[in-house]
Amino acid sequence: MKYDFPIARFSMLGFAAITLSACELRRDGDADNTPEPTASATGDEAIATPTPSESASPTASIIREDLDPVEPVEVPVEPFELTIPFPDGADIDARAERLLASAMQAEALTQDWPVILEGHTDSSGNDQANLRASRSRAEAVAAWLVERGVDDGRIQVIAFGEQNPAEPNALPDGSPNEVGRRANRRVELRIAPPASDEQASPTAASDSEAD
Repeated sequence: MKYDFPIARFSMLGFAAITLSACELRRDGDADNTPEPTASATGDEAIATPTPSESASPTASIIREDLDPVEPVEVPVEPFELTIPFPDGADIDARAERLLASAMQAEALTQDWPVILEGHTDSSGNDQANLRASRSRAEAVAAWLVERGVDDGRIQVIAFGEQNPAEPNALPDGSPNEVGRRANRRVELRIAPPASDEQASPTAASDSEAD
């Protein structure tokens, strides 16, 4: 029985130590969870937190209303020119077909401009025969275009005969230049705005008189 008191004393001291430790842990936990003080709305050092609507600045427009809208620039349509070879006779061969097909795709053809066909020959034969041959070639091209939808009223046929050679008809020694003569047998096609009256070719009149 003489050991009862010391044992009871040690038990009470142990219980007190555990209780004190629990209190310390609780104070530490409360300190961690204590909310930070907020500034008073009436204090001199109070900082107002902006709301989303206040902090969001309006997006600046990159379009100036005082500037007129830019009008699209129209690129003018260019006249179209094409040389169609007629090395032999007035028949349209495969090469001439391919060239004329490119003329059908030309933007100038959509402008309702005149389609001018100038027929040419080499210098062999007499003048009247050459006029008729050059006209036959130009008319063959006209018929080809009309068959594919070109208005006959737009087409102008002009026969030049041998007057405007593209290459020399003779060599320097006077002998025939066969290569040059083949190049001269041709039809020149031009799709362009109407020319003024003073630019009209006098050859057309002479062609009509020859017929």
